[in-house]
Amino acid sequence: MKRIAAALLNYFVKGLLVVVPIGAVFFLLFWFVSTLDSALNLSDVFWTDAKGNPIYIPGLGILNVIVIILIAGILVTNVVTDPIKRWFERWVNRFPLFKFLYSSVKDLTEAFVGEEKKFSEPVLVEVNEFGLKKIGFLVKKDMSALDLPGEVAVYFPLSYSFAGQVAIVAADKIKPINRSAAEVMKFIVSGGVSGLDAPQPPRGRV
Repeated sequence: MKRIAAALLNYFVKGLLVVVPIGAVFFLLFWFVSTLDSALNLSDVFWTDAKGNPIYIPGLGILNVIVIILIAGILVTNVVTDPIKRWFERWVNRFPLFKFLYSSVKDLTEAFVGEEKKFSEPVLVEVNEFGLKKIGFLVKKDMSALDLPGEVAVYFPLSYSFAGQVAIVAADKIKPINRSAAEVMKFIVSGGVSGLDAPQPPRGRV
């Protein structure tokens, strides 16, 4: 009886290790998509049935986002000129709070999907004289604007979080990590339990 219970417990634990990550991923994706679709879906405002009841069309909110992004990309690439951009910047500068939020979100977006990605250089930073080191991403190589020549800015993501911290360190205290940025980010966010697997040794010729 004990052997059967132990076997069932073992099967349950192994199943848990498979189901929980998959379930969590699908839940988060479903929550994000459904929330975004619900917030931007205006079908029940513009469409009604024969009885006058609002009609909700699932997926229309996501479609709206895709269409808006594509139109914005086309306009910025082919229509919006430098004078229009300067006019928009002057308008934004009149509202300090809006400027702060807009520039922060814009810079964060460009850091991940822009032409010059910021989180692309993983580095190892020597923190103190006892050998403590932290893993981060080099985001600014020149800090002379803050009168800090020879120093750099490093972003340290937090484990199990999308937040992080920016620290200014001496340039000679960092060491590049010869792994992809995605691997290193996965390693940090997972608390060090995922990613950075040992490279596979080359297979011999048959």
